[in-house]
Amino acid sequence: MRIFDNRFLDEEGRTLILRGLNLGGSSKNPMGPPGAAFPAESLKNPGGVSFVGRPFPLEDADAHLSGLVRAGFTFLRLVITWEALEHQGPGVYDEAYLAYLRKILLAAEKWGISVFIDPHQDVWSRWTGGDGAPAWTLEKLGMDLERLDLSGAAITRQRYAEFHGGRPFPKMAWPGNYNRYAAATLFTLFFAGNVYAPDLMIEGERVQDWLQGHYIAALRHCYRRLKNSAAIAGWGTMNEPHHGFIGHQDLSRPENPVVPLGPNPSPFQTMTAASGHRTEIAVYGIGLTGKPRPRGREILNPGEVPLFREGYCCPWKQAGVWASEDGGPRLLKKDHFARYQNRPVCFADDFLKPFMIRFIEKMRETSEKTFFFIEGVPREGYPSWQEPRNTVHAFHWYDGFALYTKIFRPWFSIRTDTARPVFGHDRVTGYFRQALAEGISWTREHMGNMPCLLGEFGLPFDLNGRRAYKTGDYSVHEEALSMYYDAIDANLLHSTLWNYTADNTIRTGDGWNDEDLSIFSGGKERAAGGWKRPYPMASAGIPLSFKWDRKKGIFTYRFKTDGKIPAPTEIFLPEEFGTAPEISVVPADSGKIHWEYRPEKQRLFLWNEGWEGELSLTVKK
Repeated sequence: MRIFDNRFLDEEGRTLILRGLNLGGSSKNPMGPPGAAFPAESLKNPGGVSFVGRPFPLEDADAHLSGLVRAGFTFLRLVITWEALEHQGPGVYDEAYLAYLRKILLAAEKWGISVFIDPHQDVWSRWTGGDGAPAWTLEKLGMDLERLDLSGAAITRQRYAEFHGGRPFPKMAWPGNYNRYAAATLFTLFFAGNVYAPDLMIEGERVQDWLQGHYIAALRHCYRRLKNSAAIAGWGTMNEPHHGFIGHQDLSRPENPVVPLGPNPSPFQTMTAASGHRTEIAVYGIGLTGKPRPRGREILNPGEVPLFREGYCCPWKQAGVWASEDGGPRLLKKDHFARYQNRPVCFADDFLKPFMIRFIEKMRETSEKTFFFIEGVPREGYPSWQEPRNTVHAFHWYDGFALYTKIFRPWFSIRTDTARPVFGHDRVTGYFRQALAEGISWTREHMGNMPCLLGEFGLPFDLNGRRAYKTGDYSVHEEALSMYYDAIDANLLHSTLWNYTADNTIRTGDGWNDEDLSIFSGGKERAAGGWKRPYPMASAGIPLSFKWDRKKGIFTYRFKTDGKIPAPTEIFLPEEFGTAPEISVVPADSGKIHWEYRPEKQRLFLWNEGWEGELSLTVKK
């Protein structure tokens, strides 16, 4: 596979449409039975865990991978974490896990599946409400893991009830950790510690260099162990990187919170609470205008317990951002993170892009042939890009209204960019299509027109009060996923759906933060009518448009043929098309063009035989 212009080409010169999914949701957690990540005990003994068996036990690999191929998914985003590689301590790698990964990749190769490795994280780590980094990245800064929730520096699903009167973890509360102290501090130090905390050292090295150095070294070691695996097409740099405090104009105010409702502390409030100060913060609800507004108060760190062990203190206090005085904490530099090199800071270009370039250059020292999949901060900005070659913009998009409320109506959504409602089925579909087109347009104008891949999109299956779990009727889910794929197809976009979790159950979901987005549950596919659909896998020419009308059972494809390519165009047709679908080509007199339908392979093969021109194909069930 290679990149030409903004297209992926195979060795025959055919244009590929990469279609697959993320494997898998429970890979964010160490191996264990479904639900094992829920109790507080799962955060104990961070060095003694194992990720061998994620995404599924080796003996089950053929069953899962063959099923994915039958569904038309031949391109996977394989989820791994930094913690999985290096949980025992800096520079101590889990060789058993790497050996297991290699065998999974060999199985993928056997089934003709290509993979790109996704170094996944959400809100930094399991101890800060998500997944990703090892616990020692926090401990090296002097943070006591037992005090993260207690001090208000994080909220975790595992310990939420313990510190909130037994109440269950609020729906989709975990992204709020991006605005909490621990995750925001680690992201800021990882990307810009040399600028905003220049005197902070770990083991004789500046904090940014130390954190990035260990992260890249772990992935380089992984690369060396796996580099001869033919299934690997490329590597991501980091899932959904975040700016932390970088770019905040006024640390005394909350700005652009990821979760606008509920407790919403300012950065300064999180800093003071983490240092043992009882801190009152605002709790937000929906106002009469539909916008968030303060509706109450909550206390962060009511027990005044410092996050830091003896001998350590807040890096931002050490950097002079704030100080403790007789009257209590006082903010000294409210705009400390607002500027860089005497101008307003741009996180994506000033700090994210240099990290990505460093990552790619270090990884290329191991191999020069791989692709790299880069992404910006969701909904907030992508880096401009003219630098390393063989890069792919793997941006993410979700129907935010459905994701956060777990309600889906095909005639209603809310735009994530303007927060304005959208009414009407056609307008909602048009909004989905436009949202993806905007990501492609940015890439064309600011990122050298590199290929685009929708690295994540998906749907919660516990929609509408978990009704489908009781009735077994997933028709609403099928309609939602079909609408998402219609928007993807309209943009000729490569995509990897979130997600496939092999051990998903309706009781435990994906096994992480009460999410349940897996298209596989309880050993069975679900809502397959929404995602099992025809598409042009490889075209002897240039795709112009394709569409699947799910209700009428009609697939149409228009492309410009290349008579110099002898290999056939391959169309994936799911087994639901049966043994004798209606197939027609326009123009009918287009030279020697002929086709062959092989239902056992779920493929329609079409040969150009030297003919060049615009061709329209229609297939009806």
